Amino acid sequence: MNDDWRPAAPIAVLHRRADTLADIRQFFTARGVREVETPLLSASGVTDRHIDSLREQATGRWLQTSPEYAMKRLLAAGFGDCYQITRAFRGGEQGRWHNPEFSILEWYRTGFDGPALRGEIADLVDGVLGPAPVETRSYAEAFMDQGLPDPLSARDDEVLAAAAHWLPEPLPPELDREGSLDLLLSTCVVPNLPSRCFLTDYPASQAVLARLNPSDPRVAERFELFCSGVEIANGFVELTDATALRARFADDQAAREAQGRPVPAMDERLLAAMEAGLPACAGVAIGLDRLIMLREGAASLEAIMAFPWNRA
Repeated sequence: MNDDWRPAAPIAVLHRRADTLADIRQFFTARGVREVETPLLSASGVTDRHIDSLREQATGRWLQTSPEYAMKRLLAAGFGDCYQITRAFRGGEQGRWHNPEFSILEWYRTGFDGPALRGEIADLVDGVLGPAPVETRSYAEAFMDQGLPDPLSARDDEVLAAAAHWLPEPLPPELDREGSLDLLLSTCVVPNLPSRCFLTDYPASQAVLARLNPSDPRVAERFELFCSGVEIANGFVELTDATALRARFADDQAAREAQGRPVPAMDERLLAAMEAGLPACAGVAIGLDRLIMLREGAASLEAIMAFPWNRA
């Protein structure tokens, strides 16, 4: 008898998951941050060269990889501090730490800088995982701590040589500087970070939608939180310049086209909102499934999800 109609996770785990979501909502209510809802299907996908959006065939609309664009439109309209717990979708991501459909927590704080937002993230994570010391390393410091080249000043050939030296398998011939940095980060840097650590000051080439640091434009005001070697949060002091964002979108589109991958159109509504005036703010996305997986000490996401991809 086929038994895969049952939830993958034990009922007790699903009960604790529900309690965690209620606690998170209370966390934001206590801070005066309002919950919002935005569409899962949108006329625009994301141009990010590292993410593949899924497309709904009947309407041609894109399933959202995060609620970021719509939430920024709300911020530009004057909504104020807001958060969202929702589902998000990404193609080609399935495994121990990935499910094509997943739960995401995203929030935005007007007037916050990076340290202020990181403090709030640490408070939330303490509430889910239990209190623990959290350390901070810059991206460049973390690389050089492992004897790797300075990612901000090393030449491309030095970065590629480091990847060839440190990575155990033959490198793909198309691997470039950014791909090498990503592999070195995941293979050499992250496993040696403190058990709870913010990695800050990512290279400007990896800014995504973060503002460049005004005092050092080589780096972006972007950070990630790693817990026990797992990426949990990706946060920015947000870029508010629509012209700069349009240029980044165009660069991403060109990169995707060169790779022969689908090229979603730019989100013109987001760009119009930013032209109207996105307030100075900081925002973060947290993978809720990963956070709950760590809390449960589970071996994979399937152990904390009711119906993962293979049972959906």
